[in-house]
Amino acid sequence: MQIFEVVELEEYPYFKTVEITEGATVKNVFTEDHDQIAYLLVDHDSKRIWTYYGPKCPFKMQIFGGISAGLMRIQLRLFYRIFFLNELPKDADLFQEIMEKPLGGGRARALEKENFPEQVKDDPEAAVPSVHEFLNINRAIELIKEIPLPPQEEFLKKFILIGGNIYREEEKTEAFVQEDKTEIKPIKMGRLNNGFTFFKDYNYSTRLIVKEKKVQGIELYTRKEDKLPTLELNIPIIYEEKFSNLGNMEDLLNAFQIPDEK
Repeated sequence: MQIFEVVELEEYPYFKTVEITEGATVKNVFTEDHDQIAYLLVDHDSKRIWTYYGPKCPFKMQIFGGISAGLMRIQLRLFYRIFFLNELPKDADLFQEIMEKPLGGGRARALEKENFPEQVKDDPEAAVPSVHEFLNINRAIELIKEIPLPPQEEFLKKFILIGGNIYREEEKTEAFVQEDKTEIKPIKMGRLNNGFTFFKDYNYSTRLIVKEKKVQGIELYTRKEDKLPTLELNIPIIYEEKFSNLGNMEDLLNAFQIPDEK
C-alpha cells in the first residue's frame, strides 16, 4: 500500500502530493495529529485508489484530494478504480482490513507540477456551472442516510440542506407488535430564500454529500462544546410587563401632548 498526502501550494496548480513512507501500517498514519489532512491510498493488490479525509480536513483540501485521485488514475493508465474510504464505517471489515495493510513501494509516483495541465486563463464569457435543478429529494435523502456519521460524541447534526429546502432530524417511534423501533427522519422546515445565511450563528462544520455525480445535500454540524453567541437585538422591544399590567390613562394622554413653544 502506498499513501500520499495532499499538500497545498500558493501558486498553480495549488497542490501536490507527497508520499508517506514512515509507519508500518496504514493505521500508523491515520492518527489524531493528522485529522486535517487529505490522503490518497494506492492499493496495488486490489487495483484501487482510495481517498480519505480526516474529520477536520478543510473542504478545499477535500476537493484537491478528489482531483489528485483522478490524476493518479491517469498516471496508472486507468487500470485502477477510485473509491472513497470515508463512506465505510470504521468498524466495517473492509475498513479494518485497509488499516492493517503494510506500507510499501509501488509504481505510483507523487504528483508534481508537470503532471497537471497548463493553466488556462479565466474566460469571462464562459458559462457559469449551475447546481442541479431537478434533484430527486427522496433519492437524495436515502443516499445521505448511507454515509456514515461523524463521531456522535463530538458533533451534533443541526440542519440538512437538500434541493433548496432546509431540514432538521427528528426521532420517531414506530410501534410494532413485539417491539418499538425508533427511526430518525428529516423533517422539512421550509425553503431557503435568496441570500439565506447563518449570520452570527454557530460555527458550523459543513459536510457536502456528493453521490451519482450530483451534490445531494449539505449537512451542517456543530461541536457539542460550542455555545451559541449572545445576539444583540437592534429592534424595539416591548416587554410583557408593559402591556400585561394596568397603566395610567393620564400618562398615556400626556404622552400625546405637544409641548408649548418657548
